[in-house]
Amino acid sequence: MTQPETMAIPDIGTRERRECDVLVIGGGTAGTMAALTAAENGADVLLLEKAHVRHSGALAMGMDGVNNAVIPGKATPEDYVAEITRANDGIVNQKTVYQTATRGFAMIGRLERYGVKFEKDEYGEYAVRRVHRSGSYVLPMPEGKDIKKALYRVLRKRDMREKITIDNRIMPVRVLTEGRRAVGAAAFNTRTGAFIEIAAKTVILATGPCGRLGLPASGYLYGTYENPTNAGDGYSMAYHAGAELSGIECFQINPLIKDYNGPACAYVANPFGGYQVNSQGERFVDSDYWSGDMMSEVKSEIESARGPIYLKVSHLPDETVDALESILHTTERPTRGTFHQNRGHDYRTHDIEMHISEIGLCSGHSASGVWVDEHGRTTVDRLYAAGDLACVPHNYMIGAFVYGELTGTHASGVAREIPMPDELPFDQLAEAHALIYRPLRNPDGPPQPQVEYKLRRFVNDYVAPPKTSSKLAIAIETFERMRAEIAEMGARTPHELMRCAEVTFIRDCAELAARSSLARTESRWGLYHERADIPERRDAEWGYHLNVHKAADGSMRFLGRPVEPYLVGVEGLDHIPPADRRVIAVEQPQVDVGPELRGMDSPVRQSRAETAAASSGAPKVVELLSLPEAGSVDDLATFLRDDDPTVRRTAVSVVTETTPDGWERALVRALGDDDSSVRHEAIRGLRELVEMVTLTTGFVAELHACEESGDSTVRATALDLVRALKIGSVKMFEAGLGDEHHRVRIEATRGLVSLDCPRPIAALAADPNREVRVAVATGLATVGTFGIDAVRILAADHDPLVRAAAFEAMAVLGDGDTDAPQLRKALGDFAWQVRVGAAHGLVIGRGEATVRALATALDDVHGDVRKAAALTLEQWADDADVRDVLASAADDADADVRAAVRRSLGGHSGPVRSDVVGAQRV
Repeated sequence: MTQPETMAIPDIGTRERRECDVLVIGGGTAGTMAALTAAENGADVLLLEKAHVRHSGALAMGMDGVNNAVIPGKATPEDYVAEITRANDGIVNQKTVYQTATRGFAMIGRLERYGVKFEKDEYGEYAVRRVHRSGSYVLPMPEGKDIKKALYRVLRKRDMREKITIDNRIMPVRVLTEGRRAVGAAAFNTRTGAFIEIAAKTVILATGPCGRLGLPASGYLYGTYENPTNAGDGYSMAYHAGAELSGIECFQINPLIKDYNGPACAYVANPFGGYQVNSQGERFVDSDYWSGDMMSEVKSEIESARGPIYLKVSHLPDETVDALESILHTTERPTRGTFHQNRGHDYRTHDIEMHISEIGLCSGHSASGVWVDEHGRTTVDRLYAAGDLACVPHNYMIGAFVYGELTGTHASGVAREIPMPDELPFDQLAEAHALIYRPLRNPDGPPQPQVEYKLRRFVNDYVAPPKTSSKLAIAIETFERMRAEIAEMGARTPHELMRCAEVTFIRDCAELAARSSLARTESRWGLYHERADIPERRDAEWGYHLNVHKAADGSMRFLGRPVEPYLVGVEGLDHIPPADRRVIAVEQPQVDVGPELRGMDSPVRQSRAETAAASSGAPKVVELLSLPEAGSVDDLATFLRDDDPTVRRTAVSVVTETTPDGWERALVRALGDDDSSVRHEAIRGLRELVEMVTLTTGFVAELHACEESGDSTVRATALDLVRALKIGSVKMFEAGLGDEHHRVRIEATRGLVSLDCPRPIAALAADPNREVRVAVATGLATVGTFGIDAVRILAADHDPLVRAAAFEAMAVLGDGDTDAPQLRKALGDFAWQVRVGAAHGLVIGRGEATVRALATALDDVHGDVRKAAALTLEQWADDADVRDVLASAADDADADVRAAVRRSLGGHSGPVRSDVVGAQRV
């Protein structure tokens, strides 16, 4: 194939110049609203878009609904802020979220005035739907395919054209700064290749997410969940301008249609009666809101024996499917219908197989973005960020519009008060010029698709969760090395220059993601930041936003900004904002990358010699491990008190391994260590050796003192040990029921069970945590003397696992006449766990109605339900009719069911009618 002629590199001295009051970079959701608002406020606006504003951004093909509509009478701003705080594990600046919560309703009205349509009921009220178990925030847009058309129509009105200049096919690569203030941008024309400088009083970045970070399972570079033109441009530009970015370790991962780069659209289907199931037809999502925890459930289910998973719609009436198709096949991803048709799939006969997307950076669906305040201001003066780029967690489309409006208002107000920048910094212009046109100097170099594919494969292999320090270190080393490979990319045309520039943005985002993930030494946000090597969430240490910025020397620096005190209290999370309001420096851990390679320098790994010289702990660890077995902990005292936590942790492990005299008190004292890794090593040791503990007054006193520890894991461990050692009291465990952390409350519940003290346990039936409520039900059943009223409350719980535990507890505490009708009804519950619990609980309700109900349960699609039904019927196998029912299950596909039938029939010599064996069950 003939190669196109290589364009000439334009001389920097011939650059074009633009000037404006407000420069808006990005013509998608937030960018168009920012431009319109700034123009309405009298500003001279320049709107730059590297594609074409008419069909650019996430709204290019429309939107099927609003995910976060806070409509008066349907939801409150406070409820919404609390939901987002919970979904983001407490790491939220509620002031920013509150803006969306309070301004979203007015924004919907503004969009309606632009011609955007939202679904309404017969009374003309917004038809808000509930998708998750908490909150009604989803507002469908049956004609949402036209939303970008409506916005573009407003942009092109005469009064707007007089104030807004739209420059399509212009790609900025750097925000220009002077004295920590934004003064413009450097860009080029993706059609002609011309170099352009833009002088601006204020700059608004609205470039969307970094959707082209991970590589899709299909392997197609542009087959991403997000609009593939969103390559992280704004993240890179903000970083190089010196602005802080936040939450970059909190990735975006979404459910999508298997083998198709579009969302499964549960937000559309669920209000119509669709739902997510595994291959056994069971609903499995327990999370109450869209979050990383939900994505963990989805990933786990896909990878389990119950996978794959589906969006179930085939059970819906034809009229409902027609309505779904009218939305899903015309809006956002209009090729969806063609995709299904080519596979011979129809929603009336086939459910939609789901999978999970590649990783990306996006605050709109997660929490990774440019740090902003409640006006959209970044940490660089006169630079703003809005939309998916701005760190306002789970902001979605309405939030992007709101922050477009906020930034447009504030930026235009500032622009009125300041002069136009004159001379722009030439050194920054020269750097941008070199970045843009470098590939033209090597036109036969590696092509952009090959380099980008390699880069993003490394993202998948070493950055995507589950994360570990070793993999992240390899990623960092790789991304550093790929700077040189990217610099060697070749291009001949302006379009190819655009793609090459995007690869530099992706590389920047990849490094930011890897280093941020390494720096946050905990797991949080479910799948989004799942550290396999540090699986626990550390609220005491990480009540901070992890922010990153480019220092004056060009290095990447991290800092922790304390979470602001909440405007809206959130039970279970109010402890997150730290009392110390100071911003802290965060050092990135040093880690090794695989086996040592002689003579090879690594930007991540120090050589063994350097490590030994730098660390005073390593020789002590060697010394400790070479000691003869200690006869007493006194022999290890200097190591247990060492300043280096690595030495102390190793000493604790040696104590656990060798159990010298006095080991009990040494381990319990280590529970109070300042370093969490030392505390957790002590926890491991004490739980391992609990049966060997020799109780002394000193040990008992120090263990009880741990119940007041600031580490919830230590508090829980203390109660667990106190229970196991039988040295606890009712008063002590009752105090634990009031702890802020659910693991402590669970251990307190277990302690009260061990003392046969059910009344305080029953009082915890309304606990906000699911695991605690399950523990209450099982604990009351274990004691078995009190608590049926609490169990009946739990039987009506919104969570299926709680209901399941409550119904099973009725087998011990229930009353046949009172509870059996509810138990029989529960055999029809959508959740198989509930059906299992009900089948077990029905042991209290012997009678003809119960036998009929359990006979039906022997036909349940889930083997565990059939097994539970068989086990309950087995209790009544002295009845010939019951034996007949059991005999009909003798050939069940589940081995456990067959075993239960064999046991029940083998233990009774009564007759079994041959005509029922293998016949249709009752």
